[in-house]
Amino acid sequence: MVRLSKENGLNCVLALALLAAPFVATALDEPFYITLATRVAILAIAGVGLNLALGLGGLVSFGHAAFFGLGGYAAGILASHALNYEPILSSPFELNGTTQMLVIWFVALLVSGLAALLIGFFSLRTSGVYFIMITLAFAQMIYYFAISWPAYGGEDGLSIYVRNVLPGVNTMDPISFFMIAFVLLMLVILFSSMIKNSRFGAALQAARQNDERLATVGIHPFGIRLTTFVISAMITALSGALFADLNRFVSPDMLAWHMSGEIMVFVILGGVGRLFGPVVGAALFILIESVFGGISEYWMFYLGLVLLGVVLYARGGVIGFLAGKEKHD
Repeated sequence: MVRLSKENGLNCVLALALLAAPFVATALDEPFYITLATRVAILAIAGVGLNLALGLGGLVSFGHAAFFGLGGYAAGILASHALNYEPILSSPFELNGTTQMLVIWFVALLVSGLAALLIGFFSLRTSGVYFIMITLAFAQMIYYFAISWPAYGGEDGLSIYVRNVLPGVNTMDPISFFMIAFVLLMLVILFSSMIKNSRFGAALQAARQNDERLATVGIHPFGIRLTTFVISAMITALSGALFADLNRFVSPDMLAWHMSGEIMVFVILGGVGRLFGPVVGAALFILIESVFGGISEYWMFYLGLVLLGVVLYARGGVIGFLAGKEKHD
């Protein structure tokens, strides 16, 4: 109980620190740091998505870049067709593009959910290293498809030019766009917490520990895991749509295997299974990239040192290290 209250207090501090970061940057006349804070919030959403599958379900997916990229391409394709006044489909029925964020988010969630349903249907019949490799294989298939799709830029990517719109919000204002990302981050963390503390979350954690015992009480582990995998993918796709909007550009790099690795690094750095672990992980990753990236092109060497230290000496991640050594389920 002491650990929980301490961790909850730490979570509140982290949320307030992230919320305050762009306003402090504005006061210091450093708009670049607003963009960094926005990147932290957006990438943390992707980490929350993976953390749901990895932290609660024990599903080590190395293919979440597929869903991140699908979310990005949903934003890019819909926006480009809307700006060029070209329908996406003209027959048998007309399907037009849009710059409305709410519609884009819905499409990103729908597309990624269907993709995850298909990928999970096959990959979740395996476990361990086989599951890792199958999710990676599916992600690479989508990556190479995007490269060979010249209609949307191929390997050169697709520019969005104008940021998509949200009713009542000036999305071109950096602070306003940060607030969109921050609010969505808080909502997905809350949603993740609700799942963790629900009967579904208990069944998911039981499936991670002993799926045979779960099956004996009439609950099928496959259905629990597949549902979690789909929800996890949809959250990650939302992050991808926001990331494409932030950069006003989408490319196959969002689908590449190293993107899956980066998302996993967010989770491991912050703490697997910790609600705010992806926030800390994304912040550390971007901080190291910004500080050491300006010094050397080999900045990932320093990231590797930090990651090695966390794995060896802070098995619960940074959150676990700061919150104490009490047992974490």
